[in-house]
Amino acid sequence: MSLDFISLENIQEVAHQYGYWAIFVGILLENLGVPLPGETVTLVGGFLAGNNELNYWLVVGDAAAGAAIGGTCGYWIGRIGGWALLMRLAKLLRISEVKVLGIKDKFSENAAKAVFFGRFFALLRIFAAPLAGIAEMPFAKFMLYNFLGAGAWAGAMVSLAFFAGKVVSLEQMVQWVGQFAILALLILVAVIAIPLWLESRQVEEITTEE
Repeated sequence: MSLDFISLENIQEVAHQYGYWAIFVGILLENLGVPLPGETVTLVGGFLAGNNELNYWLVVGDAAAGAAIGGTCGYWIGRIGGWALLMRLAKLLRISEVKVLGIKDKFSENAAKAVFFGRFFALLRIFAAPLAGIAEMPFAKFMLYNFLGAGAWAGAMVSLAFFAGKVVSLEQMVQWVGQFAILALLILVAVIAIPLWLESRQVEEITTEE
């Protein structure tokens, strides 16, 4: 989602003006579902650190803290009211409760991976934590992978901008990372959706034969 008030130029301006707070709040809000480009905010922070305008370690800490706290809030939103909301959505889409429960069980089996690696995928970064709450992933286990994932993602994004920003323009870097995130999401969707589709086809064939 591209809005004028969250253009790269405006993000840079806000980061220059508010420094570490801009990075922390921007990433926190993105993880709470506000349509802000968290990756861009993090890259801007790393780029400024590479230019000695901000401290590298404080930028990493800011980004990780914003992501982890936002993820924790998302978990409890999903844990408290997510299932009821999901069932309402399923009814609107005419998806049976049995299928929703099946999807929930499959997510539960891979919840730790989703929480950790979800940071690196567009949209999944926002939805992984609420889904973990809906799946009733143990909170202690969620927090472990939430903090590990937030730290790994923040470190990777900030380091990329910190080092690559010396030879590549920030605009080009943001474009490349955005394209990679979308491509990675499409591949992930295909990896998940195709086996589910094949499984549903097999079930339909067995039912027809009977």
